[in-house]
Amino acid sequence: MEGGPSIQNRENENSDNQPERPTGCLNFFCHPLGSGHRFIALIFMCFLSFGSYFCYDNPAALQDYMKRDLNMTELQYTSLYSVYSWPNVVLNIVGGFLIDRVFGIRLGSNIYVGLALIGQLIFATSVFFNQYWLMLIGRFVFGIGAESLTVAQNNYAVLWFKGKELNMVFGLQLSFARVGSTVNFLVMESLYKAVHNQIPDGKGQYILGTVLFIAATTCLISWVCSIVMGVFDKRAETQLGRNNNPHGETVKLTDVKDFKLTFWLVCIICVAFYCAIFPFITIAKDFFQDKFHLSPDDANYLSSIVYVISGVASPVLGLLIDKLGMNIYWIILGTSGTILAHVLLGFTTLNAYIAIVIMGMAYSILASSLWPLVSLIIPEYQLGTAYGVAGAIQNLGLALFSIFTGLIVGNFGYTAIEIFFISSLVAALLATFCLWIIDRRGDKSLNMSAVGRRRLQQLTVAESVERLVIDPEAMGSSSEHSEPNSDFHIRNRYLSRIGAPLPSAYDIDTKEI
Repeated sequence: MEGGPSIQNRENENSDNQPERPTGCLNFFCHPLGSGHRFIALIFMCFLSFGSYFCYDNPAALQDYMKRDLNMTELQYTSLYSVYSWPNVVLNIVGGFLIDRVFGIRLGSNIYVGLALIGQLIFATSVFFNQYWLMLIGRFVFGIGAESLTVAQNNYAVLWFKGKELNMVFGLQLSFARVGSTVNFLVMESLYKAVHNQIPDGKGQYILGTVLFIAATTCLISWVCSIVMGVFDKRAETQLGRNNNPHGETVKLTDVKDFKLTFWLVCIICVAFYCAIFPFITIAKDFFQDKFHLSPDDANYLSSIVYVISGVASPVLGLLIDKLGMNIYWIILGTSGTILAHVLLGFTTLNAYIAIVIMGMAYSILASSLWPLVSLIIPEYQLGTAYGVAGAIQNLGLALFSIFTGLIVGNFGYTAIEIFFISSLVAALLATFCLWIIDRRGDKSLNMSAVGRRRLQQLTVAESVERLVIDPEAMGSSSEHSEPNSDFHIRNRYLSRIGAPLPSAYDIDTKEI
């Protein structure tokens, strides 16, 4: 299987049996342990999903033209998004599992970017010839590739940055995703007009198709970045001798039922929080016009501020979380801030810009602090499956909440929908407190400070070296005379060394309860 222990884990190993961090300017940029090399790889990593995010909202950016030039009904238009979302409730899990079990991260990434590109080309072709059934097929194929690609991108982030700047990297990936979406809305209509000026007598469907073919070049760029990223990763694996599954465990879909409760709480937080953000943005323009009496242009601009703020703030806040740690406290802050924003919007007449800025900052905080927790809960050889499950649950939640949002607004109005959003956020906050309590009663790894995590990582490496000294064959096969220390024992030994209380029945010497 491709991949292995993160680059950062290898960087922190100081044993004579492990490669030391290289010195010199050339190695800084060219060696896999060099910080400069990792951040060059990060550029390609961020562009993996740029094309998929750009093309995802092509129909929204060209909505008026599509309905007019293709004689498309509202139901047909919304189905272009439904056929993308609903299948991925299941296929996202399959995509993540295939990364873990069959493809590996490099081949999987190339395949999924290729599917997104093929899907966009099918969609553009179908629009060019005005074949609606083929449009649905194109969006379906595009969705399979785009959603599974996000899983591969998350795996790359953990593989290369776990233990150092992981929160910042997740924030930066979010930033690039929002940049892709924003650039789409900024350029697609102008591109349509430019093509129309070049073909003034052309049919609308031909102009639309041409514009969508041009948009597909962003997926081609992402595919090239995926290939380059694969070369980087293969080289790092060869030079560092990585192996993310040293004990040869076989990944099975049934492993999902054995995922820890903390993982499922993270999924609940994700759904309950995001469902108060994205469905709100879909109705925000009409909401601002109705309650705050803004013009359509001002309301549209205000609706986009959440994404603009997240695009700028997410990497910075992610870096701050990397420096401080304590992710669960940041999640509580992000969720509480979003509750405050919805209270201000729903029940006060305070300037809406204040609430939206708070929402944008809170969204950035949560996104940068929540997703890295999965890598602390799930073993690396199961990460693809785990991120696939989380993505599938998120897709299901967003699909259902979007329906509920439309029904509530249509029947009860905007005050009722704000109560609904606040209730969802309260559920996210309660799940976060449950996560905090479980972590406090366990090994405290999820809410550990950055300094504490570095110490734990160093102790883990020391334990590995100690086992190797006691039994040199322990790294290659199990020993009859030496039982490997579990992660649970290593963490408890660390807690013992820093004076933290251990479970009363736990014996640090015998490693037993």
